[in-house]
Amino acid sequence: VQLQASGGGLVQAGGSLRLSCAASRLPFSSSTMGWFRQAPGNLREFVAAIWNGGNTYYADSVKGRFTISRDNAKNTVYLQMNVLKPEDTAVYYCAANLFTVRDFTISNEYSYWGQGTQVTVSS
Repeated sequence: VQLQASGGGLVQAGGSLRLSCAASRLPFSSSTMGWFRQAPGNLREFVAAIWNGGNTYYADSVKGRFTISRDNAKNTVYLQMNVLKPEDTAVYYCAANLFTVRDFTISNEYSYWGQGTQVTVSS
């Protein structure tokens, strides 16, 4: 299984970015997909998840600003990030687990991880 994340970059506060994560050799439509992020000196934290049925979940810190979606035909999950804040600066990782997870906010629940993409928000 490979997860290839892309779309990170440098943006000013209030701006937008869209992250993509393309999966290969994974039964994508049956998998739960998640986004996590890790800032320097911090633990990896949950950002958003989407179940194979399409239900979505968000961390309180990004609710109303970020949107997770999936395109099963393209084996790709997206994270649309709007109204970005400097505190959103982190390396963003996509994650996957076949079928469901017991707690989508816990990184250990996911079996597969992408390489990470840097998001930097300047003030």
